[in-house]
Amino acid sequence: MDDPLKALLDAGVLDTSRFPDNSRYHGIEIATLEREGGEPIAYLKRRFVPPPERFSVLQEHTVVEGDRVDNLAAQYLGDPELYWRLCDANGVMQPDELTEYSGDKVAITLPEGVPGESDA
Repeated sequence: MDDPLKALLDAGVLDTSRFPDNSRYHGIEIATLEREGGEPIAYLKRRFVPPPERFSVLQEHTVVEGDRVDNLAAQYLGDPELYWRLCDANGVMQPDELTEYSGDKVAITLPEGVPGESDA
């Protein structure tokens, strides 16, 4: 007899991520390194940072002294833990780079791959 739960999991219908929806690691596959004579080691497969061209810009924020990327994420995206989306959309690896200099522009975008008005 077929296992309906296994069928749903195999079809990708059920979310099996160990990370919350707002995590940059949500949906990243967990792999296992099998060591001879040792315990297996679980690890996350590599997450590739998407190119900024994959994001549709909604507006720009001009950095002022005291800005923090988590506060910008809370203001524009509704969740401070989504700061990584701002980093991805602006092509930076270190969050502090986004707010390092007053006058710099931070692109506020739709999620990766979601077309905006100019892309539709």
